[in-house]
Amino acid sequence: MKAIALKNHGGPDDLTLMDLPEPRLGPDAVLVRVKAAGVNPVDWKVGAGYLDAVLDTHFPLIPGWDVAGVVERTGFDAKEFAPGDEVIGYLRKDWAQNGTYAELVAAPVRTLARKPAALSWQQAAGLPLAGLTAYQSLKRLEVGEGDTVLVHAAAGGVGSLAVQIAVARGARVIGTASERNHGFLRELGAEPVTYGEGLADRVRALAPDGVDAAFDFVGGDAVDVSQRVLRDSSRVLSIVDTEVMAKGGDYLFVRPDRDDLTALADLADAGKLTVGVDKAVPLVEAAEAWRLSQSGRARGKIVIDVS
Repeated sequence: MKAIALKNHGGPDDLTLMDLPEPRLGPDAVLVRVKAAGVNPVDWKVGAGYLDAVLDTHFPLIPGWDVAGVVERTGFDAKEFAPGDEVIGYLRKDWAQNGTYAELVAAPVRTLARKPAALSWQQAAGLPLAGLTAYQSLKRLEVGEGDTVLVHAAAGGVGSLAVQIAVARGARVIGTASERNHGFLRELGAEPVTYGEGLADRVRALAPDGVDAAFDFVGGDAVDVSQRVLRDSSRVLSIVDTEVMAKGGDYLFVRPDRDDLTALADLADAGKLTVGVDKAVPLVEAAEAWRLSQSGRARGKIVIDVS
């Protein structure tokens, strides 16, 4: 099969199109013919070795944890799916090697759900990791009807999905973004504010009594600013800043979860959730996708078209 891989730790310029063996299929896994693969910052961070302290990495390394594709073959105990099923998945395992930037990938059934019919292949590939991160973050802080929530980096891949999920749960959302993305946030149902100096005052102007929960999807001083506008300073969650725990808040590292992924698919098919794709590139141009991801300027998701 064709795949994009790294021979050793490296960056965009080290990504190489290779001919590699078809992945082995475990008893509780299915072989997926990849239509599209989502690109996430963790992909190039793993490639650069930044996660070596917590994740074994083997080479050649095929990056990627997000997939949308069609089941081609099933393991002998993978009863949940059948050949021809259209699926999405967050394929994180306990090590990194056989990722989704490839024509074929072996996926444990616990990491998969049906593809939402309302989304294109590109949109579906951008949903799993970012969608699960947003969904599990909101679930962790029990966001619900009537809450006012602050979402940092609300126009990004995770943030834009968090906005929609929070709105679907009946919450009021204030989202930080550059001014060029304010119209985009309004379309998603959020009230936009510009990030940077004076952010706490701008949030207070919109929510004089404070906010009920805050989500840091960007890092920097987001946690500190959040705690200045929260009614309860412990109701802040970060996916970037591990120091949030020392400040009384919560930290989340997203987990594969078939039920949560199914809930996201249901929201999409109900018309309550969509995935904005900022850029889609062919497999051979994966390096371009990594460079855009590293720039931090993408609005929505970056996707690789595989087949």
